[in-house]
Amino acid sequence: MAKTIAQEFTKGLWDEIAPFRLVLGLCPVLAVTKTVENGIGMGLATTFVLLCSNLLVSALRKVIPPKVRIACFIIIIATFVTVVELVMQAYAYPLFLKLGIFIPLIVVNCIVLGRSEAFASKNGLVKSIADGLGIGIGFTLSLAALGAVRELFGTGMLTFWEKPIQIFPSSFEPFTFMIEAPGAFVVLGLMLAVMNMVGKK
Repeated sequence: MAKTIAQEFTKGLWDEIAPFRLVLGLCPVLAVTKTVENGIGMGLATTFVLLCSNLLVSALRKVIPPKVRIACFIIIIATFVTVVELVMQAYAYPLFLKLGIFIPLIVVNCIVLGRSEAFASKNGLVKSIADGLGIGIGFTLSLAALGAVRELFGTGMLTFWEKPIQIFPSSFEPFTFMIEAPGAFVVLGLMLAVMNMVGKK
C-alpha cells in the first residue's frame, strides 16, 4: 500500500510531469514564467487547487451522479480557485497583480479537471491526495525551472519575493528575447527536447 502511494506521488515528479511529459497546462506555463517568482506562485496556487479538489472529488465520488460529474467537478475546482484568489489578494497582492487573469483560469486548466476526472473520481482519499500533491509539485517545479532559465538569460538576475538577485556579472548582455512571448516557446521547446532525450536514456 505504501509503495503504491509513493508511486502515485512520484509519477507527477517525472513520468507524468504535466508540461514536459503530458504537454498539458501550457497556457500558464508560457504566460507567467517571466520570473522564477511568478512560476512558483502560479505553481503553488495550482497545487493547492489540485490537492483540495482531488480530495473532495474522491470523498464525494460515490455521491455525485455520473451524468453531472463534470459540472460538479468544475464547481468544486472553482470554489478552491476562489479561495486561492482571495487569499492571494489578502496576503500576496503584488504577486496576484502579476499573475492576473491566470489565477481564475485555473478553473479551466486541463491538468486540474483531468486529475479529477481520470484519477480522483475513481480512487480513494489517500491515493488522490498523493496524486494531486505529486502532480502539483511537478507542475510547480516545471514553472520554476522555465522561469529561471528565461529570467536568468533574459535579465541576468533571479527574482524571489520581489527581490532581484544579480547572478551574472554587470558586464553580461541579457538576451531580452527570452523574457518576451516568443522566448517562452523557444525555452519550452528546448526543455521538452532535453526531457525527451533524458527519458529515452
